[in-house]
Amino acid sequence: MLGRYHFPSQRRGALRLLPTPEQASALEATLRACNRAAAYASQVAFAQELKDRNGWQEEVYADLKAMFGLSAQPAVRAVKKVVDAYATLRASLRAGNLGPPTSKRYRKAVGTPIGFRPEAAQPFDDRCLSWQYDARTVSIWTVTGRMRGIRFACSPDQLKTLVAHRKGESDLVCRDGKWFLIATCYLPDPDVYEPVDWIGIDRGIVNLATTSDGTNYQGRRLSRYRRWQARKRAELQARRTRSATRRLARRVRKEHRHATGVNHRISKEIVSVAQRTGRGIAVEALGGIRERVRPRCDQRGALSSWPFHQLGQHLAYKARKAGGPFLEVDAAYTSQRCPRCGHTERANRSDRDHFRCRRCGLAGPADVVAGVNVRNRARSAWVFVTAPAPSL
Repeated sequence: MLGRYHFPSQRRGALRLLPTPEQASALEATLRACNRAAAYASQVAFAQELKDRNGWQEEVYADLKAMFGLSAQPAVRAVKKVVDAYATLRASLRAGNLGPPTSKRYRKAVGTPIGFRPEAAQPFDDRCLSWQYDARTVSIWTVTGRMRGIRFACSPDQLKTLVAHRKGESDLVCRDGKWFLIATCYLPDPDVYEPVDWIGIDRGIVNLATTSDGTNYQGRRLSRYRRWQARKRAELQARRTRSATRRLARRVRKEHRHATGVNHRISKEIVSVAQRTGRGIAVEALGGIRERVRPRCDQRGALSSWPFHQLGQHLAYKARKAGGPFLEVDAAYTSQRCPRCGHTERANRSDRDHFRCRRCGLAGPADVVAGVNVRNRARSAWVFVTAPAPSL
């Protein structure tokens, strides 16, 4: 992220498929067959404690072809899908994402084989999927044979990126009855320019982002929207019907899309300002903050739905795409430290909104002061990062 060289950046984009009813039926049957095969491979691996991919594939390859109607390459992809799922599970266990070994989530994860939903995404490589860019169609393997001429829709810019940079697997996804292909593209990142200064960003719940320039992106509208959605979800949960369950799932996805759109807008504006002024972007390193703090009962919902991590991800990849430097700095005491005299004391921040230094008297909005401290730490960190290595 801080280098001065071209590195390919993997980006995934969803393209809408427009299948006919016959084609959609074949795609649905294919997804279900592949996921049944993956679930079977998972059960065999769990029962026999298989970990080596080659041994795993040798054990179930013939069964996947005979029992589920998969051809050679889709069977290999199904095994690879299961291998990746177990690798992800082991990584989550090591990172502590499922709690300690004594927790219920941890014991359930290691005590049962990984399952796959009937319509879970399925990866296809270039042996199973081919693209006809001029006609805007794809040809894809299905359990009923090769299905040709499935149309897809995308913008001219997406098509240009797809033709020039698509590489590797593409995932077939069915979401709310709509079909998508999620294609993987490797785009070279531009050189990172030398920043003339930095924009420090303080992330919060009431104010989603506050920059060292004093720009404030409030989160009140998003908070009101989340509370309204929570009330509607409670009403649907109380009904306990299959229709209510389906509507509940749609509401959850709609709320997630809304929050993602807000983060996209905020990050786009910040990166645009940074690029126009030749500055870099710096944020606080907030990893693990949910485990470090102990909120009150009435604050737990707001903290658990706080989209700070996604906002940081959007800022990072948009800055990288624009060639701008991006840094994460230590978050300790950024809201309690005076940026002028350096005095750090909890009493400097009398309440959530106001900061007043007890030593020199500097006063201002607390979030802006925190953003200034983030900016100052980025200045020091960048000097250290870009300093030449000592000669031996």
